[in-house]
Amino acid sequence: MRLTYLAYTFSLAIMYFSIVMIFPIVVALFYHETTAIMPFVVTAATAMLISITIRKTIKGTEQIKSINDIRKSEGLCVVTFCWFFAAIFASIPYLFFGLTPVNALFEAVSGITTTGATTLTTFDYPHAMFFWRSFTQWLGGMGIIVLFIAILPQFAIAGRQLFFAEAPGPTEEKFTPRIKSTAAALWKVYAGLTLVEFIALRYCGMDGFSALCHSFSSLSGGGFSPNQTSIAEYSHTIMWIITFFMFFAGANFNLQYKAWSKLNPFLLFKNEEFKVYFSVVFVIAILLTCSLFTNMHYAAGASFVHSFFNVASLVSSTGFCSVDYAKWDYVSRILLFAIMLFGSCASSAGGGLKVTRWLLVFKIMKSEMMKILHPKAVYNIKIGNYSVPKEILYQTMMFVSFYFAFIVLSAFIIAIVEQDTVVAIIGSVAAVGNIGPGLGHVIGPMGSFADLDVITKTILIIDMIAGRLELIPFLVLFQKDLWTFKKG
Repeated sequence: MRLTYLAYTFSLAIMYFSIVMIFPIVVALFYHETTAIMPFVVTAATAMLISITIRKTIKGTEQIKSINDIRKSEGLCVVTFCWFFAAIFASIPYLFFGLTPVNALFEAVSGITTTGATTLTTFDYPHAMFFWRSFTQWLGGMGIIVLFIAILPQFAIAGRQLFFAEAPGPTEEKFTPRIKSTAAALWKVYAGLTLVEFIALRYCGMDGFSALCHSFSSLSGGGFSPNQTSIAEYSHTIMWIITFFMFFAGANFNLQYKAWSKLNPFLLFKNEEFKVYFSVVFVIAILLTCSLFTNMHYAAGASFVHSFFNVASLVSSTGFCSVDYAKWDYVSRILLFAIMLFGSCASSAGGGLKVTRWLLVFKIMKSEMMKILHPKAVYNIKIGNYSVPKEILYQTMMFVSFYFAFIVLSAFIIAIVEQDTVVAIIGSVAAVGNIGPGLGHVIGPMGSFADLDVITKTILIIDMIAGRLELIPFLVLFQKDLWTFKKG
């Protein structure tokens, strides 16, 4: 890898990240929270100083004017380190608000990776801090680098390697000839849906600040709320609105762009992945409705709203809750755990294993069973009309293996540290899948990760970043060949 290229790209990303600090500063000024301004000023200054130092320290960096020929390995490295350092910078303001260093980093990583797990035990903080929590999720939902590709000319051509290193999903999907146009289109859909949700929530009576924070956290698949009880205090109408947008946060934004640009929502149901996603969400929500009505004695209307809301929240890895479902019966909690493992669509803001990968796994299993009966037959595995190359099939099986191995290893260590198997398993699944709260009473929907051991929090921090990066870019960092640097 070329050190100067890495330094230039990395310093550029840090510099632009420092600029976004202006938004929480504006919020602090608007609410006359003068003491909340300094944390973000310090963070912005620190990021800018590091960016300048990198350029001045590493020779040859200042002479680079373009990164158009950046390589795939360099793109993977830049994206991974940008996420690590974005999390570190995002954690600095929390230190000023009284969080310990580990809790501050946990909160920042949970925000930037759109996980939504929190270490807060009290919600007596300035508006600027709650805005920052939700805003970091909104930035991380579509991807910081994807945003830079969409709006910055320096990333316009080189964006291909960076885009595919960050964009979630098992396939390298683009739907316009230029990556810059693809990134811009994705952000148009993302920002447009956020605006529509904000207007809808305001119309239904939610105050402006809460509507903005919840819109940021809904479309990002994040789940941070300025309220300690999440969405529980709001009306069923507001819950249905948020349910709708959480569902689409977990749907493929490429597909949504095609549907909305052609003003034809029925295009969504011509896509195999979306049909499976919609069907699974609908079936699980109906089964959960029956369970709540029968076992928990909820009223019919309440059963519907709480079922669809929490299923949409977990399948999109948002993590909002309308009720403390840790107190639900065993059947209901098993249904929620199943939808946690299922995950959202590729190229969405949601986390998890992804619907496309589940489809491919089952189709690979089916083809292997058919080969036992018909050894000479040739089976072409397709997703819709797209024939999946063998390379992608191999990568999918490798990813699934790594995904569950990561969860098992994390859960094993956490179980030893916490002496609690439920916390270990649920916490690992929630962190690697970027889902947020778990199902237990300790780290459940109304709980907090604050009391967990420092070792546990550290493992979960690593899990959240690895999960957001789809594991592979993270695991590549441990290959020694990646660390062979060249000048120029």
